[in-house]
Amino acid sequence: GVGMGMTAPVSITAFPTEDGSFQQKVKVSLRIPSQFQANPPCPTDESIKIEERQEMTIYSTQFGGYAKETDYVNYAAKLKSALGSEATYCKDFYLCNGYDPPMKPYGRRNEVWFVKE
Repeated sequence: GVGMGMTAPVSITAFPTEDGSFQQKVKVSLRIPSQFQANPPCPTDESIKIEERQEMTIYSTQFGGYAKETDYVNYAAKLKSALGSEATYCKDFYLCNGYDPPMKPYGRRNEVWFVKE
C-alpha cells in the first residue's frame, strides 16, 4: 500500500544475442529510494522481486535522446570497440540506463554499462 514514485535510473539488463540485439528476456530494475532501503515495502505482485545489487565497477558511455533498443545496441557496440581486447568485462549481459521521465523532451541522459570482471 506504499507508493514510492519513479526513481532514476531505470536500468534494463540486456542479454545480447549473437548479432548484438536483445534476447526476448530483459530485466527491468528500479532503485528503491533511500528512505525505503532499510525496510522496503513488500511487493504484492509475485513477479516483482527485491534484490540487492552488489558493488560493481563499470565501463560506461552516455548518449542523449529518447533511447530505443537500437540505440542501446549501437552504443554498446561503440563501447565494446572503444575498450578493445584489453578490458575484461561480463559479456553475457550489459545494463541500459535511462535517467529522465518520458515528458522531458530535451537534455535526456542514457547510459550503457559493462560490468568489469
